[in-house]
Amino acid sequence: MNERLKHKIHHNLQRARTSVKWVIFAIISGIVVGAVGTLFYFCMAYVTASRAEYPWLIWLLPFGGLLIVGAYHLLHDEKDSGTNLVLSSIHSGDNLPARMAPLIFVSTLITHLLGGSAGREGAALQLGGSIGNEIGKLFRFNEKDKHIMTMCGMSAAFSALFGTPMAAAIFSMEVVSVGIMHYSALVPCVIASLIAHSLATRFGAEAELFLLGEIPAFTIGSAVKITALAALCALISILFCILLHQSEHLYHKFFPNPYIRIFAGGCIVIVLTLLVGSQTYNGSGIALIEPAMKGEARWEMFLLKMLFTAATLGAGFKGGEIVPSFCIGGTFGCLFGNLLGFSPSLCTAVGMTAVFCGVTNCPITSLLISFELFGYEGMPYFLLTAAFSYMLSGYYGLYHSQKIMYSKFKANYINKKAE
Repeated sequence: MNERLKHKIHHNLQRARTSVKWVIFAIISGIVVGAVGTLFYFCMAYVTASRAEYPWLIWLLPFGGLLIVGAYHLLHDEKDSGTNLVLSSIHSGDNLPARMAPLIFVSTLITHLLGGSAGREGAALQLGGSIGNEIGKLFRFNEKDKHIMTMCGMSAAFSALFGTPMAAAIFSMEVVSVGIMHYSALVPCVIASLIAHSLATRFGAEAELFLLGEIPAFTIGSAVKITALAALCALISILFCILLHQSEHLYHKFFPNPYIRIFAGGCIVIVLTLLVGSQTYNGSGIALIEPAMKGEARWEMFLLKMLFTAATLGAGFKGGEIVPSFCIGGTFGCLFGNLLGFSPSLCTAVGMTAVFCGVTNCPITSLLISFELFGYEGMPYFLLTAAFSYMLSGYYGLYHSQKIMYSKFKANYINKKAE
């Protein structure tokens, strides 16, 4: 009996030490990554404002691309696969180099300054994951603990940049292996996310928040309309994923040399911008969401944003796909709402949530981010949206390294990578 008691006491002390360890290192990760994420937030705001003030900068986009490829070549990181490498480092143990953080930081700023169409969350996940992994290496963590530190860093960076600490805490755990959550990382990811968000807020970073108009009563008729929108957005998310992956394939096929490839991509984006006649679709596209909330989106907006983003990222420019996916979903949702005469602001919010869910395969994160961006009042609509978009988007996704562990249609274990 005494031996059994000693064994229990020993195990409980071990758990207590582990808990204290993760609280301490989550705080460290939140402060360090939060500081870098906050700096990146203000740098992004500066380059975005500069591009708006000096529209001629877009003519330098092909040359900025040469700088990006040259930087990766100089640091021997030509085969960098971005966020895919971060995800595979968690479930497959692939090496996550320290140079990823400064490279993605600078490259994303160049892309946005010169008019590429990209988001910023790719940089957030890579920045945070790389720094978190380095903290784990510094303190000689084992492989599994380094994976938790990587997820901690991802949550902290996402939270600092987007101002959505709930979604950020869960996203890094949900996106790696869909269907299996790394709950051992829950406490550290939550703490790191909250600290990074607090740090960013203290320094003046503003969270994205979109005010919905009057939300229609939740009835069978409104539920059917929102379900139809979620289903259409699931198809849009599949189209967006295919377009991104195929554009990368075509660029590699016709321009095997990375310098020529990214230069050609920059030229293609310039031509597209001239054809459109404005720089509406350059940058992240976040500026398109506010008009969409007011019902002012045009029918071609979601298609053009997909085209601009595929032309940019497929060529090798750096950034992310999530903010463009918000823009695509929001403008399509607004179009749907206008056509049916059904609350364009709610349809914009539902479209953003649905396409985000479809491209990331993260229904829980999608639900949380909808609450943080739009408030809780539309909860029944967002709940339906996340469920149907997840189910109907198939096994497509932004990240080929993402694993989908269970079937979306049957209780079957499938363990396949996103298409």
